[in-house]
Amino acid sequence: MTTNADEPQTRPRRRTPAGAAVLREDVTEAIRAAVFEELASVGYARMSIEGIARRAGVGKTAVYRRWKSKLHLVLDVVSALAVLGLPVPDTGSLEGDLRLLYEVTSRALRHPVASQIIPDLQAEAARNPEIAEAMQKALRDGQEGVASKIIAAAEQRGELRRGVDEELALDLISGPLYWRSVVIRAPKLPKGYLEALTRATAAALKAL
Repeated sequence: MTTNADEPQTRPRRRTPAGAAVLREDVTEAIRAAVFEELASVGYARMSIEGIARRAGVGKTAVYRRWKSKLHLVLDVVSALAVLGLPVPDTGSLEGDLRLLYEVTSRALRHPVASQIIPDLQAEAARNPEIAEAMQKALRDGQEGVASKIIAAAEQRGELRRGVDEELALDLISGPLYWRSVVIRAPKLPKGYLEALTRATAAALKAL
């Protein structure tokens, strides 16, 4: 029987074959969740492995088995956001896809945890190129994948001309909402803002 690397040390010790230790996934996920909570609570600069471990209900060794420093832990967690990505809308129209994307993105950006973590990590990114790269991947790549599929579907339906500049299209699709929600951190979107943004973005894309 193999010994779990995260089991309490009070259990009877058994001889463990080399390489047989197992890192429990529930412990790993608890640590990742604790990172988000700790970032939102104290920010990256004041965050510590001790605080993360305490919040996750594990020992520091459980954290260090997985990541060698808080930087590597944060980079891993932030990079994982790009893998998760956003759902690709499939409403049958360009405006419908954009409207649904804006609804989902707006909720995500305005979530209390995300609204505190993203600006803090952006500030750290200005000083740390590794965090900057991870932030770019998490924020841009996820949006880029969704935007490219929205554009491709609109081209197939004949709503957009073939060969639209995807880089410019991504800026048009993602820029305004990100600016309002993350950069200037408006406390509340004006009534009808997402509908107006949808119409304006669709018109801009069609003009490309």
